[in-house]
Amino acid sequence: MHMTILLLLPITVSALSFSSLRRSTPDNSALDPLFRRKDRCPTVWTTISKDLTKMFLSNGECTADARAAIREVFHDCGAWNKAQGAKGGCDGSLILAGELSRAENNGLQDISAKLKALAVKYGVGVADIIVFAGSHAVVTCPGGPQVQTWIGRKDSTTPAPDGLLPDVHASADSLFKLFQEKGFDAVELAALLGAHSTSKQSFVDTSKSTQPQDSTPGKWDVKYYAETLSPPQNVFVFPSDSKLAVHSSVGKEFKGFVNNQGKWNGKFADALTKMGLFGVSGTNGMVDCTEALPKSTNSKREMRANSIDGSVR
Repeated sequence: MHMTILLLLPITVSALSFSSLRRSTPDNSALDPLFRRKDRCPTVWTTISKDLTKMFLSNGECTADARAAIREVFHDCGAWNKAQGAKGGCDGSLILAGELSRAENNGLQDISAKLKALAVKYGVGVADIIVFAGSHAVVTCPGGPQVQTWIGRKDSTTPAPDGLLPDVHASADSLFKLFQEKGFDAVELAALLGAHSTSKQSFVDTSKSTQPQDSTPGKWDVKYYAETLSPPQNVFVFPSDSKLAVHSSVGKEFKGFVNNQGKWNGKFADALTKMGLFGVSGTNGMVDCTEALPKSTNSKREMRANSIDGSVR
């Protein structure tokens, strides 16, 4: 898994028509009469969760599908900025609008096909299953936090604008500005970079394909932070990560996560929940399905109550 910076693994997506997909709102109400209660997640998501666990966990470590699902969230939701307001963002357009043909999304074809098939099988929205699967993959990776996850987005066949995903060769200043335009500060950007804890790059340097970005890619831990600053042999560091790790603003926060798993898990969970609401005007009309995710394996239960109220800050 790897992304053009924040997460970037070629298979053709089966040609399933958009018309065959049902949005999770309001169609899922038929699956659970209590769907409209904000404190009740439709039971279909618990069933989906069981399928995802089989995909994402093997021999006590997170799988290539888990890595790809985490990257998938960044590439669907992350192609957004505040100027777009309540449109774009987490809308499934990565799968539904031909965005998989873009170079920055190379390697996401396989996981996209699998997630689309699950959306069709269970009659849920593509945008929702992308976000839910990303959250699920994070907590499935040993050591990962549980991320507050809302359901009820609208799918879209309108492509996201070009140029809103980070470039692995860009300068640190331009990358920080790009993320500020999405509403993230230095702490949040530094925390999101840590998703590379489970990443394996394939396209930045094809001669080193599948080389991990820290020494424990099957686990969700903070080795990525120390090993980006001082890379051991056979660990691949993106040029962008190397630059951001010593950036005047982001670098300080980056170093603050070294050997600090609890702090990182909390900050990452908050930032990913925030990203999962890009393009959503608020959580009114949505339902919190965090309870359908696996429980965190962290003994200290680093997950903190998420302060996001549905507005993008």
